[in-house]
Amino acid sequence: MAALPVFRWHLAPDGYATRRQLRARDLRPGGQGVAAQLERPRRRRGPLVAYLYRVADAKPVRPMTPAKWAALAKANTARRTCPHCRRDAGYVIPPTLGMCVPCAYPEPADALRSA
Repeated sequence: MAALPVFRWHLAPDGYATRRQLRARDLRPGGQGVAAQLERPRRRRGPLVAYLYRVADAKPVRPMTPAKWAALAKANTARRTCPHCRRDAGYVIPPTLGMCVPCAYPEPADALRSA
């Protein structure tokens, strides 16, 4: 197995791009393997690595179909729905809480009477 070419950070030649850079150009790797890698040295740990793909072999991003849009909307609705009170919170429920903020931190009864 041949080793991947390794380039230093910001010194990759033209014709290579990361996944994010491909996506910014409305492209995707399209099944091609990693063509090279970037390494950014760090002081106390191993280097940061970014994988590069050939831009010439990249394919256009597949368009979203109505079914994909519907599935995405359903998934986002599920992320906003509180499992405790079953209401749409209007924001994505934090996974650390597992429920909307009013359910996680209910108002004490004494505070409601004094107000």
